[in-house]
Amino acid sequence: MLLSWKQMVLLSFIGCLGGELLFHGPVFVSEPRDSMAPVGAADQRVTFNCEARGNPAPHYRWQLNGSDIDLGVESHYSLDGGDLVVVNPLRDRDAGSYQCFATNALGTIVSREAKLQFAYLENFKTRMRSAVSVREGQGVVLLCGPPPHAGELSYAWIFNEYPSFVEEDGRRFISQETGHLYVAKVEPSDVGNYTCVVTSAVTAARVLGSPTPLMLRADGVMGEYEPKIEVQFPETLPAARGSTARLECFALGNPVPRITWRRSDGRPLPGRATLRKSGGVLEIPGFEQEDAGSYECLAENSRGRNVARGRLTYYAKPHWVQLIRDVEAVVGDSLRWDCRAGGKPKPSYRWLRNGEALVLEERIQLENGALSIVNLSVADAGMFQCVAENKHGLAYSSAELRVLASAPDFSAAPMKKLVRAQVGSTVGLDCRPRAAPRALCSWRRGEVTVREDGRISFLKDGGLSIANVTKADAGTYTCFAENQFGAASGSTHLVVTDPTRITLAPSNMDVSVGESVVLPCQVRHDPLLDVAFTWYFNGALAGFQKDSSHLEQAGGSSSGDLMIRNIQLKHAGKYVCVVQSAVDSVSSAADLVVRGSPGPPANVQVEEITDTTAQVSWTEGTDNHSPITAYAVQARTPFSLGWQAARTVPEVIDGKTHTATVVELNPWVEYEFRVVASNKLGGGEPSLPSEKVRTEEAAPEVPPSEVSGGGGSRSELVITWEPVPEELQNGEGFGYVVAFRPLGVSTWIQTVVTSPEAPRYVFRNESIVPFAPYEVKVGVYNNKGEGPFSPVATVFSAEEEPTVAPAHVWAHSLSSSEIQVSWSAVPWKLSSGHLLGYEVRYWTSGEEGSPRRVKVVAGETAARLHGLRSHLVYHAAVRAYNSAGAGPFSATVNATTRKTPPSQPPGNVVWNATDARVFLSWERVRAMENESEVTGYKVFYRTSGQGGLRVLSTNQTSAELRLPVQEGYVVHVRATTAGGDGASSTPVRIPRRTSSDARGSPSAIANTYPVSRCLPAVLFMAHALW
Repeated sequence: MLLSWKQMVLLSFIGCLGGELLFHGPVFVSEPRDSMAPVGAADQRVTFNCEARGNPAPHYRWQLNGSDIDLGVESHYSLDGGDLVVVNPLRDRDAGSYQCFATNALGTIVSREAKLQFAYLENFKTRMRSAVSVREGQGVVLLCGPPPHAGELSYAWIFNEYPSFVEEDGRRFISQETGHLYVAKVEPSDVGNYTCVVTSAVTAARVLGSPTPLMLRADGVMGEYEPKIEVQFPETLPAARGSTARLECFALGNPVPRITWRRSDGRPLPGRATLRKSGGVLEIPGFEQEDAGSYECLAENSRGRNVARGRLTYYAKPHWVQLIRDVEAVVGDSLRWDCRAGGKPKPSYRWLRNGEALVLEERIQLENGALSIVNLSVADAGMFQCVAENKHGLAYSSAELRVLASAPDFSAAPMKKLVRAQVGSTVGLDCRPRAAPRALCSWRRGEVTVREDGRISFLKDGGLSIANVTKADAGTYTCFAENQFGAASGSTHLVVTDPTRITLAPSNMDVSVGESVVLPCQVRHDPLLDVAFTWYFNGALAGFQKDSSHLEQAGGSSSGDLMIRNIQLKHAGKYVCVVQSAVDSVSSAADLVVRGSPGPPANVQVEEITDTTAQVSWTEGTDNHSPITAYAVQARTPFSLGWQAARTVPEVIDGKTHTATVVELNPWVEYEFRVVASNKLGGGEPSLPSEKVRTEEAAPEVPPSEVSGGGGSRSELVITWEPVPEELQNGEGFGYVVAFRPLGVSTWIQTVVTSPEAPRYVFRNESIVPFAPYEVKVGVYNNKGEGPFSPVATVFSAEEEPTVAPAHVWAHSLSSSEIQVSWSAVPWKLSSGHLLGYEVRYWTSGEEGSPRRVKVVAGETAARLHGLRSHLVYHAAVRAYNSAGAGPFSATVNATTRKTPPSQPPGNVVWNATDARVFLSWERVRAMENESEVTGYKVFYRTSGQGGLRVLSTNQTSAELRLPVQEGYVVHVRATTAGGDGASSTPVRIPRRTSSDARGSPSAIANTYPVSRCLPAVLFMAHALW
């Protein structure tokens, strides 16, 4: 239910006291839309959406065709929130216009209308259709005649049987307005049965008519005739704003007519217009008023032309140009609410209040859609709606009118407790209580009423203004506010202070890059006030944090000096010191000129280029307040290491010259140029690079270097060289001319190598004598001509591979894993080349296909084979080799590796020391059957300080060592066999002996230390050492 005017007044007071609108009327979030339901569908539900926000939360009711829907009686209706659900709707009962009403304590709003319509499609009448007989070349129209229906339809035709559908082209056309099939010119292939297929766009139901037979007459072929337009649009066709306008046009004729479109007034077709179905359909999406007008369809063939005309008219439902907005007004005020909508025809307006037609009276008037209400009262508050309508539709705009009535209240806008002003200024004291209607205000200073005079004036909003303030004006000012609903007051204390003045201001300065300066800013201010210093640089706050390495603000309460260290060019500009207090602000500015090395030159261009020169020009960059004295040109190529200084003419470029010729360039190389300016402060930043340019081609001037050769296979002469770098090739088509001749012969043999990257040439001929000297030289050429040859070098032809196998080859076993193979050197003549060495190939039975190899250099006549398996027969053969290849293998020799040495180490190693002599003994090592017999033992010993290792051999199980008493020693023992040394005993550590030990010991047993008594840590160290 709606509130009474007394309750509305109370709400107004609550709203004023709360400082914000706690309550508001309903506002639609979603509104219902038109719906189309299929007739007879089972378990069908139609939902009309309606949702509004408001405080209190709105409740909802609905109307059908202007009458309330009683949800208690009408059981097939239900509410889901604000949505209306229609269960199993019936056409006779539920079709019509629906509206939603949303209501809360502040008012009611009405939604737009939403229509519920029903779609259906009945079957064709089951009667046979007569055959249609036409002559070949004649046009024909096959009628569809859709059955009774409601809702949008689409049409198609079946040819003979499903699913063979008629394909539309320039000769055949199906109208989506009538459903008829049009054939401009019948051909023999068209003979058959045609069935019209009608589909409902809403229900997707499909029905088929009876087949229509199409037959050819036997009385000949139809001759050519001019077009006859059979499908044409109405003389007047209305189109809605934003819709897609669709015009159909199709003609019969022989030959098949061509369809084109135009506007009757000569204007072009709209840019959005599209043609479909071979020009038979013109569509204009997003239709606007400028698209309206007369359109013509032209059908043409070789026999003539025909024209159909019609007019597209524009209409538009109302659409808002100016919506109404919520209004908060005061009792007694006047209100004018403007409401404007567009549309064609022009809309008319009516207003609703709380869902009902607004009753006009003397103080409530309506003019051109605008609502005027004078002398507002609280009873006028509520929800208002402006309705714009024409014959095509309606539009609703909603807003809330709140009428306030309240006593003055300072809680929402309290007066300032303290106001500061400086002597001589003008100060304003605010007094803006919230009140409805506006309160009348008066002022007191202490107990004295304030009156207007030449310096003191009352403001329209209730405030007080005092000009040319003096210290005598200081004190407490109280504002008294009153209206018919009550009164309230508020106070402000005014403090008057002396003005702030700058005593030492920053001055203009001229400095060079790298210097440091201080810009002073010192003030005198009222002792009651605190001041803050702020520096601005070129209009923006100085970046003390961002540029802390350069900028620093220094000073006390009355000073805010700016220190700039290591000044850079970026620090040049205008600096402003702003001093701010609670009542005033003063500032002072200074310009800082920074002189530095020049900025980069601009517009570097290459104006003329030859094979070795380039004319470069540029424009002057910023001189950074120091005149430019010189320029330097730098060049870069794909082959250079960065930018390099370029030779120029003139050699020294003064600061007033902006062009130079770069010389000594390489032909056919891509160059970039840049320019660096300098002044008395140094060189500046380089310019941006010029565009890449390529020097012109020229004959090559540099021959290849490092011409040499030799090696290769029999009957070959190998010639090698270092290829000429690309930057020295001077042009396209670069290659090499290789010339050679036997030493002592005057005639050169020449050949051409076309690849610029080629590093060698091989000449093959059976007549080449092995290891014969040749004179060789290599020249260069390109498309521009030939260049110079390299100096003549002497190169030997390929050597002849050895022909004799090494003799006296012998192999004998060294240990269980080594065999030594030796041989006699092969006879060799220097004239045959250089012998490089020997290759030993060795294998065991079963490894013949993958033997292992060892190579030794020439002069060596033995090779040791390592990593062999024990007690195994190995076969070996030797051959010599040189750069031409390898010679024949020697006869195969055999040797058997020894058995492996014993895996058992000497055990129970003990020692006894007397003076400098140390006696050692150990247990005998007994070899297993598959191990080599023990032939003796080796005693290894060294000082504890990691000195050199010494060895003592013996065939006993004991040994005597003479060791100085001043050193400690580490000793271990190995068994020796033909298969090598056996496993090592555990290292024994003999400590350093004292002098008394050296003179002897009463008991030899006391100085005997079995290995088993050594600490585990010592054993671990011993293993690590050995």
